[in-house]
Amino acid sequence: MADATQHLPRYEEPQQPPPQDDFDHLYQRPDAPLPAQPPYQQQPPYQQPPQFQQQPPSPYEPGPPAARGRKKLSPAAVIGIVVGGCALVGLAAGAVLSSGSSGDSAAAGNGSTAPSSSASSSAVGASGEEAQARKLDALLKESGNSRSSVISAVASIKACQNLGQAATDLQNAATQRNDLVTRLGALSVDQLPDNQALTDALNKAWKASAAADTHYAAWAGEASGKGKVCKHGSARSTSETAAGNRESGTATQAKRTAVGLWNVIAKKYGLTQRQFTQL
Repeated sequence: MADATQHLPRYEEPQQPPPQDDFDHLYQRPDAPLPAQPPYQQQPPYQQPPQFQQQPPSPYEPGPPAARGRKKLSPAAVIGIVVGGCALVGLAAGAVLSSGSSGDSAAAGNGSTAPSSSASSSAVGASGEEAQARKLDALLKESGNSRSSVISAVASIKACQNLGQAATDLQNAATQRNDLVTRLGALSVDQLPDNQALTDALNKAWKASAAADTHYAAWAGEASGKGKVCKHGSARSTSETAAGNRESGTATQAKRTAVGLWNVIAKKYGLTQRQFTQL
């Protein structure tokens, strides 16, 4: 058998070009020359060796050459593909950035509107409250105008002096207190703290003071009679005196309540704080 194998022609594997990657052409420079293809060599006719000499191909041997019929892209086509891909990426990035900018702008717009609206509402509320406080302060200044005349008139009645003038002064004071009640009802105080309790206290105080002045004026009329009330330069108390004292006590309690509520407002806006005797 050794002699038989010696007479067989030596099998020479045809030289094959090295395999190329299908993507090699994408990494070539446009001006680089294309790789030269080795000329095809005519191989001698293949002689089939005896059946017993045929061996399976080794798994480590190179496979068949790549198909020669595949057409390569030109450098211009490669450049066009790259430029087109970059353009698509740029458009996509621009759309994302534009969408984000619009969202940020809308969010910023919404964020700046709410505080501005809230601040405006607070400013209007504060100015409205202060305006009401100042108007009420002006009314309270007038409430003490008749106090000195009332004190003087009552003192004159007790001494049985100037009874006619005392009665007139007391009636005028009662009219002035009733006028304060009417004007208070025309004021808007709905934005002031505890405005209902404050207005109730002021109304009660001024109405009670007006009633007391009316009773004292009636007492002055009684003292003007012939010796029934005034004796030895002193006027005795009557039912009108008692009624006047009762109403005066009611007015004092209401005034204390009113000034406690008012002084909180006056302190907030730098207005006049008062004692109950000034109402």
